[in-house]
Amino acid sequence: MASQGQVNTESPWAWVFGPLAHTLQNFELPVQLLHDLLDAFVQDVEKTRDAQGYADTAELRDYCRRSANPVGRLLLHLYGISDDKSLAQSDGVCTALQLINFLQDPSRDLPRGRCYFPQDAMEALQLRSDNLLSDAGTSTANALVLQSCQATRQLMQSSVALVHRIPGRAGSELRFVIQGALRVLDKVERLQSQVFKQRPRLRWWDAPIIFWRVLRMTDKATIR
Repeated sequence: MASQGQVNTESPWAWVFGPLAHTLQNFELPVQLLHDLLDAFVQDVEKTRDAQGYADTAELRDYCRRSANPVGRLLLHLYGISDDKSLAQSDGVCTALQLINFLQDPSRDLPRGRCYFPQDAMEALQLRSDNLLSDAGTSTANALVLQSCQATRQLMQSSVALVHRIPGRAGSELRFVIQGALRVLDKVERLQSQVFKQRPRLRWWDAPIIFWRVLRMTDKATIR
């Protein structure tokens, strides 16, 4: 039996948890963030198993708080960035990235019984998660997608100034990640509810657009 803080070298997972334990100790990473990631994973599995969705935006974003935001916070920790403003902006960016991923993938998620559109938003438009595929192309389904896109874009806009708080290559890479995601969001907006049947993807011709938008990210954090 391994003592606390040590890894059982006889475990078949020692090759994973050994380096992980070393990294946690070496960089003093907050363990709670890893717990949050695992908790979100368990929740996603259970909701898929039970064919449950998310009651409202607050519940969906709480899932993102544990499934996406810890990744950004761990990276900030590695760069020694821990002020409240940067952490809040990181949470906004990571949640927006997760929501864009959801908006990109309903053609894959819905057939598997996974729905990431809030229940209250669907009910307001008289939509049901189990009928969204057949509702593709209708005005109400279009409205659902466009409302989700608008809210997600606003969240990204409120947080994108984070790129100016991260030094060097990491800040540059984050610019490309954000603009790539926003380009996907452009495509979702054009497809509207046809995104239930067709997954938008980045193509080679999107690269110049993304690159140009990255160059335009001034100190005022200009984005699309």
